[in-house]
Amino acid sequence: MTDGVFAAVLKINGRVQGVYYRASAQEEARELNLKGWAKNLADGSVEVYVEGNKTHIEEMIEWCGAGPPAAKVERVNVDWVEPENCASFDIAH
Repeated sequence: MTDGVFAAVLKINGRVQGVYYRASAQEEARELNLKGWAKNLADGSVEVYVEGNKTHIEEMIEWCGAGPPAAKVERVNVDWVEPENCASFDIAH
């Protein structure tokens, strides 16, 4: 973790596809000034990569535990990783 920039990969399980999860995560990440991406995985989960201020990442992790109103999050797994130096927060396909 260099220069105060932290990064984490989150895997969110539950009813998280088809409920506006990725777009809502993008809005939340942008509000928190985080960079990264969100994508659907074949197993029905969503993977979110975020980098930036550690406190903001922790706020994002907390948000991911609830997600948007239509989501039903069962579990969020968090792995702290090295930053990729993303330029923005995008929805990956």
